[in-house]
Amino acid sequence: MNQKLWFRFLLLFSILLLAACAQPSYPVVSLRSSPQPTFTPTSPQAQASLRIVAAAILSPRTTYQVYEHLATYLEKRLKEPVKVIQPATYAEANELIRTRQVDLGFVCTGPYIRGHEEFGLELLAVPEINGKRTYQSYIIVPADSPAQRWEDLRGTVFAFTDPLSLSGYLSPLYLLRSAGETPDRFFARTLFTYSHENSVRAVGEKWVDGAAVDSLVYEAMAQQTPFYREHIRIIWQSVPYGAPPVVVHPGLDPTRKAQLQRVLLEMDQDPEGRAVLVLLGVSRFVLPDERLYDSAREVVLTVGGRP
Repeated sequence: MNQKLWFRFLLLFSILLLAACAQPSYPVVSLRSSPQPTFTPTSPQAQASLRIVAAAILSPRTTYQVYEHLATYLEKRLKEPVKVIQPATYAEANELIRTRQVDLGFVCTGPYIRGHEEFGLELLAVPEINGKRTYQSYIIVPADSPAQRWEDLRGTVFAFTDPLSLSGYLSPLYLLRSAGETPDRFFARTLFTYSHENSVRAVGEKWVDGAAVDSLVYEAMAQQTPFYREHIRIIWQSVPYGAPPVVVHPGLDPTRKAQLQRVLLEMDQDPEGRAVLVLLGVSRFVLPDERLYDSAREVVLTVGGRP
């Protein structure tokens, strides 16, 4: 069965399963077309010195392909083996950082705010994309949907991304609560896709009536694939939030922290680094500014970060 048919089968099966289920909990829908890839350091040394966690903001396969190149680049710059770990959820990524099983994290904004509150998770660098250090939550629908505003999605099937995703769950949850609504009362069905890329695909293929997604992911997909630009409309945009950052545990050695930060900040200054940045969809990494995350912090702390 090819990838597209497998994707359709999984999503359709999950929706049908929901219809027969009386429990009000949010279902987990995996849209992976193959087992989660395993990251292997490109260095011949068996034990990695630097361990990175990469949250699956994109699909697992796309995330693997992108961060494999980043690991290779960092190995050359740091002259040590690098291993990337890809968890299934944002919460797992935070736990790996909290328990010091990884040294460096590429995470979404919601998990950063939550981790900062829970164990002092620290900003190391912030991506700058097309001159901006912010992004938004989009609510998207199929192009021919009758919905013109988010309020028109009452009684529909809606896709969230991850319970800790700011743009893919917490922001629309904040929107609903501000209007005195909850997802289980407002929508007929809801599901988690665990990837913004998968949520965009679900709307484009009309397997859901709408979804909340990361504006950076949607804009990149719309630019690369005309299908999404032609078959999807944006009906709501949030206020700007600080871009998904690079983070470290507060207990990381200061010398090591400075070393990693310097490598990231200098990536745009050499050809190999710029090539990896293109794959990441980033212009460059810059020094963090905690004030960028004030709007996100209000949302995350208001809704609690949990379903």
